[in-house]
Amino acid sequence: MKTPNSCTRRACLFGAGLLALSTCALAQTTTQPPVRILVGAPAGGTTDTMARTLAQALGGELGRTVVIENRPGAGGNIAAEAVARAAPDGNTLLMSFTSHAINASLYPRLPFDPIKDFTALTMISTSPSVLVAHPKVPANNVSELIALARSRPGQLNFAIGALGSSLHLAGDAFKMKAGVFILNIPYRGTAPAVQDVLAGQVELMFAAVGNVQQHIRAGKLKALGVTSAQRLAAFPDIPTIAEVLPGYESAAWFGLFGPARMAPEIARRLSDAARTAVQSAEVRRRIELEGATAEGNSPEVFARFVESEITRWSAVVRYSGAKPE
Repeated sequence: MKTPNSCTRRACLFGAGLLALSTCALAQTTTQPPVRILVGAPAGGTTDTMARTLAQALGGELGRTVVIENRPGAGGNIAAEAVARAAPDGNTLLMSFTSHAINASLYPRLPFDPIKDFTALTMISTSPSVLVAHPKVPANNVSELIALARSRPGQLNFAIGALGSSLHLAGDAFKMKAGVFILNIPYRGTAPAVQDVLAGQVELMFAAVGNVQQHIRAGKLKALGVTSAQRLAAFPDIPTIAEVLPGYESAAWFGLFGPARMAPEIARRLSDAARTAVQSAEVRRRIELEGATAEGNSPEVFARFVESEITRWSAVVRYSGAKPE
């Protein structure tokens, strides 16, 4: 026959076991893996900088660790494919850029659909570019450059950091609208392209403001026009290209995506957290230091924007005849 003491002891052991199991279960439900943001560009570039600028603030909003994973190559397609195939649990995201829309027409076949295989969360920032020239170029504004290019067809050159990039196509959109013939000189990266324009090896370049603003201020490059619809606060004396070519506008953009089929509540939580992070004073300041503008729009607005970008850039890709490297 069992004594009351033995029963009490067994009950205590059983209760302790339940407590241990419940504590373990609680730890498993409250401990979450880090959120990975895949970046389809090398470390140190603008896309990588935008992702790292966002990561800490986003982690604070989510109460989770956010890590950046660089998977460069194929114009961002390697990282995009990995996210398209990831579980839609909110643990794997994509920091993409303008090439996400350009690649839809640049590549004859993609291993994913740039619309259907992703959940648009928010646009992080936009970054206009500036048309710069070496000081020896006898043109001080867009009108003079167009006249010069028409008088010397094929004798002027654009340095291009990467074929099929937004800056490449900004130049081709300019040529298409101005009706001029300027040769493209491709480089493997923005840095060597900028260096050759500084050295006078190539006359012209469309460059991100953050990459050339110090050279403009030092007088080592001439700024002929900016690609934004409005003049930039940092350079109010540089006219927009649209002041000469109405309707011309080009800007790189950086946005956050998740895989398709994410639960609405997960997508909304990630979008809200990212938008709050983008609008924080510190993140805005760091974005502006890159010559960019903080955005943070809704998922619905961002999704419609991406669709419109695919349509817009397809016309420029056809005109340029650009092929993926």
